[in-house]
Amino acid sequence: MADEKATHAVAVFDEVPEPFSEDVVKRRLGIGFWVAISWMVLITALALLAPVLPIDGQNVIGAGSKLSAPSLHHLFGTDSLGRDVFARTIWGSRVSLSVGFIAIAAGMLIGGPLGIIAGYFRGKIDAVVSFVFLSLLSFPSLVLALMIVNSLDRSLKVVALVLGILAIAPIGRLARANTIVYAEREFVQAARVIGAKDIRIMVREILPNVLIPMGALALLGMAVAIVAEGALAFLGLSVKQGATWGKMILEGSDIRTLRKGTYVAMAPILVMFLTVLALNYAGDRVRSYFDVRETAF
Repeated sequence: MADEKATHAVAVFDEVPEPFSEDVVKRRLGIGFWVAISWMVLITALALLAPVLPIDGQNVIGAGSKLSAPSLHHLFGTDSLGRDVFARTIWGSRVSLSVGFIAIAAGMLIGGPLGIIAGYFRGKIDAVVSFVFLSLLSFPSLVLALMIVNSLDRSLKVVALVLGILAIAPIGRLARANTIVYAEREFVQAARVIGAKDIRIMVREILPNVLIPMGALALLGMAVAIVAEGALAFLGLSVKQGATWGKMILEGSDIRTLRKGTYVAMAPILVMFLTVLALNYAGDRVRSYFDVRETAF
């Protein structure tokens, strides 16, 4: 009997994966990830410190010569109204980054809990929540944006709300899929056996594991939200007050401006490109590092 117990213990021990296997040890985020994070820290810091930086935050018309080339005085040159493009790019980052962050935060705060609840309880609750997610995914996003913005106004809150609604379904479906997987794991079953309530299991056991793939998707989603704001700007539906990267690109895309001052549009395009690239790369590296698999159910 003792020999059988010892053999069983050895067999169970052999089935447990080594926490420090060669694959885990070799797995690294990479220098590219830290370069991407450094860029995001830099652009976020400039956006936050814009009010105290020695730049023309008011975008005074005629403050400089019109369509002047980049120089030490105007790093990105001036636009057709004599406004400093560098200052407008920095101030525009405040709105563009805010839209992206608020939109993804709304998607995670609404879609995340709904996905966890649906994946944990299944049954009728799962059917209803899944139907809502599928409806949001099936509804044309551009039409939804047009409908909401035209019905309300073009404030920062409304634009962020529109993009946040569009982020609910993708984040919610990812949370649901991962919840279904983790709900059957041993540590969740053990919590049920000792009498833990459903809310405690979802918050203490499932949520920490679901947050990792949700965080990776949030970085990718923030990049999508920033690009979406640029698309709304070309339709005249972006934030009404203040500069945004999308509005600056639209203003610089005028034929006369493009011919005499390509830098007016290229400056915000370059900054947006680097920001979206950094977010996409960082999100992809986080997903690879934690070996996140978007399981479909």
